[in-house]
Amino acid sequence: MKPTAAPARSDSFRPVLGAALGLVLALLAIAALKSSRDLESARARERMLQQKIEATRAESERLRVRIDRLRHDPAMLERLAREDLGMVRPRDVIIELPADPHLPDPPLPEGEEGERQRGLNAPPTPASSSAVPPARE
Repeated sequence: MKPTAAPARSDSFRPVLGAALGLVLALLAIAALKSSRDLESARARERMLQQKIEATRAESERLRVRIDRLRHDPAMLERLAREDLGMVRPRDVIIELPADPHLPDPPLPEGEEGERQRGLNAPPTPASSSAVPPARE
């Protein structure tokens, strides 16, 4: 018997292998691009959070200093009592000026808007705002 010759090998497998390899490389490139974008987004978020942390720390330090001053600085307490609460010393002279009708009402602290609407906290009228008695000669 004669040895049979092996069938001729076709090269049809190479294009399929090339296409599969190209597809795998394209998928890897897309995954790398997405990962790169995700990483940059995460870094940007980290920078934003670091800025917020620094701002919060600065605000916390500012409040800590204010608390310390409120506890130990009588001049600051007096200034706040005079400005915010309208407190005066017994011999202070008080001069109230009539409200300018062309200016809007000053903003009220939270929760008092309803009182103004009901008329319970209406601004004084110019005639009734005289807190200083007439001067004696």
